[in-house]
Amino acid sequence: MIKLIIHQERCKACGLCLAHCPKDNLKTSDEMNDAGYHFVAQCDGEACTGCGLCALMCPDVAIEIYRVDGAVSKNE
Repeated sequence: MIKLIIHQERCKACGLCLAHCPKDNLKTSDEMNDAGYHFVAQCDGEACTGCGLCALMCPDVAIEIYRVDGAVSKNE
């Protein structure tokens, strides 16, 4: 499972992440952050492959991606 974190207050809506997402899984939000930008939001959590292109392209380090293990073994 992929966990995508978007730091809304860091986003200045430059669009670089939108342009580089191979699954078109990001969109511009209707809401605005405190700086007055329509920050980026994720469309569908299941569509993200975790490629990391959006995070790599973001000049403001507003996106983090983590791979999350859903199952935890009782023996661990």
